[in-house]
Amino acid sequence: MNSLYLKLTIPVIFTVLFFSCASVPSHNSDLNIKFQNNEQIKDQVLNDISQIQKSNDYILQPGDLLEITVFMEDGMNRILRISGNGTITFPLVGNLKISGYSVAQAEAILVRELKQFIRNPQISMLIKEYGNKTVYVLGQVKKPSAIQIPPEKALTILEAITSVGGFTDIANTSKVKVLRMENGKQKSIEVDVTQITKQGNKSLDISLMPGDIIFVPQSMF
Repeated sequence: MNSLYLKLTIPVIFTVLFFSCASVPSHNSDLNIKFQNNEQIKDQVLNDISQIQKSNDYILQPGDLLEITVFMEDGMNRILRISGNGTITFPLVGNLKISGYSVAQAEAILVRELKQFIRNPQISMLIKEYGNKTVYVLGQVKKPSAIQIPPEKALTILEAITSVGGFTDIANTSKVKVLRMENGKQKSIEVDVTQITKQGNKSLDISLMPGDIIFVPQSMF
């Protein structure tokens, strides 16, 4: 029965919509997730997303949607998507390559270029939407993060969890959930990761799809 342990259910109905209504990334309205009868999971996911958006560790990728604000220069404020070649086109400075940099580094690059035209420019850069190769790893993992699916290979659930430092000591590794939109339907895929790591059941180590959310719940003692 091990190979059949992976089960598709719909116990959690969710909708993921990225939008911005504030420049402060800690606002929960940056990510609207609707759950039925599971407010605890909803709160945990929203909190983890908030922490990810506050982090300077995320590396900008093509497809990311940015809100760029220039203080005291309202006419220059823009919402821009990073192009396939990693650039944005911004007033006065033209094309700038910012993919491969953190948000803080990208802000510094833009400030450096704007200094040619504006005295002491002050800017803020907010990620409104992550690129379509992004998956989230949330819950009881050591470093909840948004990570990219490599262009040259698949990314499995175990690889994703390993890339963020693995499980915490209180993780329920037998009930890991992958939240996914598939063919217009909302699904929760439950995976017993212990069967992958301890019993070698590689068939459960499913490949992730863009937009997937891995959620690791807490063990119930």
